[in-house]
Amino acid sequence: MTASLSGCGSMGGGSEEITLKLVAADYGTGPANSSEKYWNRLVKGFEATHPGIKVDVTVHSWKKVDREVAAMVRKGQAPDIAQIGAYADYAKADKLYRADQMLSIRTQANFLPPLAEAGSVDHTQYGLPFVASTRLLFYNKQLFAQAGLDAPKTWDDIRDDATVLGQRGVAYPYALPLGPEEPQAETAMWLLGGGGGFTDDSGSYAIDSAENVRTFDWLKSNLVDKGLVGPVAPGKLDRQKAFDAFTDGKAGMLNGHPTLMQEAERKGVSVGMVPLPGIDGPSKGSLGVADWIMGFKQNGHRVPLGKFFDYMFSDKNVIDFADEYDLLPVTDSASAAMETDPRFKPLWKFLAALPDSQFYPFGKTSWARSSESIKENIGKAVAPGGSPRSVLGKIARDSAAAERTE
Repeated sequence: MTASLSGCGSMGGGSEEITLKLVAADYGTGPANSSEKYWNRLVKGFEATHPGIKVDVTVHSWKKVDREVAAMVRKGQAPDIAQIGAYADYAKADKLYRADQMLSIRTQANFLPPLAEAGSVDHTQYGLPFVASTRLLFYNKQLFAQAGLDAPKTWDDIRDDATVLGQRGVAYPYALPLGPEEPQAETAMWLLGGGGGFTDDSGSYAIDSAENVRTFDWLKSNLVDKGLVGPVAPGKLDRQKAFDAFTDGKAGMLNGHPTLMQEAERKGVSVGMVPLPGIDGPSKGSLGVADWIMGFKQNGHRVPLGKFFDYMFSDKNVIDFADEYDLLPVTDSASAAMETDPRFKPLWKFLAALPDSQFYPFGKTSWARSSESIKENIGKAVAPGGSPRSVLGKIARDSAAAERTE
């Protein structure tokens, strides 16, 4: 899908117009809410206030966009701007401008600190956060009320509530999607609740840490082995299937993001949302997920890139996109504006979780291979006869091998 938003031409006085090539992902579900519409509005406003700079936008589906940008770069035809899922490979290859080479001080300083850090390689920011989301524990308020249950705060609460829901015939007392679609998210949330994570305080992989092994031992023995996760084995349950079960009223609890809230309510499911439960109380942070936008150096358009990004990261434009797709803004000022606007009250709990959220190790080029190992293996950790220690050890070895080749 291509949005032909502008063309090349010459400016008055003989100077040539600059045309920035932008490739972006489509967050919509069809033509009615395609991201093309957002970019059309944004570019129209930018070009009206920045004569001499044009922007051509091409929008691809998420299934294609990373691949398309990679192909362009291989051919020596890198776009000026790419809005995709990862930036670290291009930063390591010295193909991107640093944030401070493009952005005004005000724009760069306005990013939420966890997002600015997640966009950095070796303490230098290359990835500009485009949009973010956090996760909360969702529960079906009607099923909980009928069973006389309160919202869970700890893992033991999840187990006890799931036990009651299972006895009452709920198909998925707790939906645990560790299938190949996005198991790294579910894994990260449980690791955080157990005091662990994918990396340690120094940024090194710690996937098979004692805390992480303890977490998956608990999951296996307290939820999976007790038959409290539903009819589909966690290693075969994808996130979307788990979400579908929840919106169909067949799941009591699961971890979810803002888009699930809207879909569940549209289908008449009364949704409760609480911070992610942890081993001995609510987790101190949530899982944060971000997508990225970046400026490529190949065409030498550093200055016009900076002007475009400064415009794009204005509160209005940041909030417009977040609002359209039930996602979260990436800047301090836009977040503050949403937190005081009653229109965005459904998102307030997700916004509150963002400053303390932990993100994937986006700055590691090895993360892509580590993530693939998680997708291939993590479901085996809770399978019958599975060993969390050996499976996490396998993922840790794969991640370490990937890091040695960075």
